This record gives sequence, C-alpha cells and structure tokens, in this order.
Amino acid sequence: MTYREKEIEKKYFSIGEVAEQLNIAPSQIRFWEGEFEIIKPQKNRNGKRQFTRDDIEKLKMVYHLVKEKGYTLQGAKQMLKNNNKGLKDKIEMIESLEEVKAFLIEIRQKLDN
Repeated sequence: MTYREKEIEKKYFSIGEVAEQLNIAPSQIRFWEGEFEIIKPQKNRNGKRQFTRDDIEKLKMVYHLVKEKGYTLQGAKQMLKNNNKGLKDKIEMIESLEEVKAFLIEIRQKLDN
C-alpha cells in the first residue's frame, strides 16, 4: 500500500484572492458586503476579511445578477431573497458549461496545429 499525501484544501481566502477570482476590484467586494446581508466574511484579529468557499459562492451569485444579468442592487437583493437555491444551481451549471467550452476550444486549437 502506497502512502498518499492528502491535498491541502485552503479554508480561508483573502479579499485580494477573491477579487482576482471574480475579476473585480476589492473595493467592489467591500461595497457588496455593505449592501447584501448574505455576504458576511469572518475577520481575523487584525480585522482582515477571511472568505470561505461559501462566501465566494454568495459573491458569485451577486456578481452574476449585477454584472452579468444587469440587475439593480435592489433587484438582485429581491432575487436572492426569493430564489436562492435555483440561482445557485443555475450559476453552477453556467460554470460547468464554461469549463466544457474552454476544454473544447483547447482541443480545437490542438487539432488546428
């Protein structure tokens, strides 16, 4: 039996890391934190925000509604209040399809060479 190290899974992410994942400015995340009740990252002793994967999923939902769908902040709040589960499923499906698309584009580029 061979020894396998466990993959270390990161538990907390800084605001800079989250902003980079979403391709937005950290100030946008701080603004949304004040506007949306669902965004409540923990803070460490120094007062720095620590985002969990769940926090990032919530930010992705806000991003999808505001940036991709063009909802106003009030409209996005209503959507999150009324259809949180359905919205999360839809965003996961979109992310999956984007991964498939990127994979197919990569294959196509390799075939063209």
